[in-house]
Amino acid sequence: MDPYHSVYPGSPRALLLDFYGTLTSACTRGPAHDLVPRLLGCDPAEYRAVLDTSFYPRCRAAYGDALETLRWIADELGVAPSASRLRAAQAARLMAVRADTRLRPEAFPTLWQLRRRGVRLAVVSDCAWELPEIMRSLPITHLIDAKVFSVHVGHCKPRPEMYLTACEQLGVHPRDCAFVGDGGSRELSGAEALGIRAIRLSAPDLVDHLVFATDDAFTGPAAPTLPAATALALAPTPATLP
Repeated sequence: MDPYHSVYPGSPRALLLDFYGTLTSACTRGPAHDLVPRLLGCDPAEYRAVLDTSFYPRCRAAYGDALETLRWIADELGVAPSASRLRAAQAARLMAVRADTRLRPEAFPTLWQLRRRGVRLAVVSDCAWELPEIMRSLPITHLIDAKVFSVHVGHCKPRPEMYLTACEQLGVHPRDCAFVGDGGSRELSGAEALGIRAIRLSAPDLVDHLVFATDDAFTGPAAPTLPAATALALAPTPATLP
């Protein structure tokens, strides 16, 4: 038995966490996003509509890097901004997404305590090119052992590649992991399909969260706060779980 399981028998060795809506408060597109369509020279409502319909391809890097993706969006909207305005729009989008990214107050202390306990931690996120850049400056970044971004993997949750990449980077078997997320991208069902214990974070603020492909089929356990969800995820087996 390894040292961790000698102290915490039956407890998962690693914890995979969604990012947006799980480690962050509910996300919506704030007013800073309005600058991007102005720079591109397009209608703000049409710009947001293209963001919505292209969410998963953008998160798989289907249109190239960040600048190429924004150029594709401009093409879809029938506008042709100059190279300088396109770069300015890209910078504005990064600032807008950064402004929307607010860590939950309990995120840092929860991850810090888990790290002290010896739990291996991974962020597994469906995201476009902005999050890998933003993550570098967040106070939690040094607490995370593995960062798995769909834009790097080329797949989105619930595809197994997202979870298996995290397991590989952490050096653990999927059955020795747990997953906590709000349920976007049907991520909880995807985790369960691989034998990973899944816990839904059902925080009250998530009623306003911008989410795609909700996990309505998941009927497993839930908790209203991040500390409660991680405690439930790491409860020893057999645990009192449905």
